[in-house]
Amino acid sequence: MKRIMINKDLCTGCLNCYIACIAEHNEKGKSVFDVDLEDIENESRNHITLDSNKKPTPIFCRHCDNPECVITCMSGAMTKDKTTGIVSYDKDKCASCFMCVMSCPYGVLKAESKNKKVVVKCDMCNDRATPRCVENCPTGAIYLDEEG
Repeated sequence: MKRIMINKDLCTGCLNCYIACIAEHNEKGKSVFDVDLEDIENESRNHITLDSNKKPTPIFCRHCDNPECVITCMSGAMTKDKTTGIVSYDKDKCASCFMCVMSCPYGVLKAESKNKKVVVKCDMCNDRATPRCVENCPTGAIYLDEEG
């Protein structure tokens, strides 16, 4: 199973992970040069926040072993793949109750900005071997751990 791990001591707050995520999920093209940061449809599945010491801290979906988002999802839109460990979201099954958003202990899930009907969530960049946020972190603060 693959997991995105964080070493917050290495994070400089450069936002490369944030922009890479937007570019990967951009329907107009996957280049960072195709990203219009003023377009509200371009959303990242992660974010950087400041901790109590004003140090940048990356916030990512942990694809938890026992995910609260899956447990609280009444419609079955949130599921966990037992083989890969990835927690997935199916917007076609979503009832837009946002119980998953409220139950996430990391505050990662959010409603998309445009219509507030769909959840924006990390999908580990679907079929990529390495998520784009990991590939684009210049300091190694975000890395991929492959558990046995």
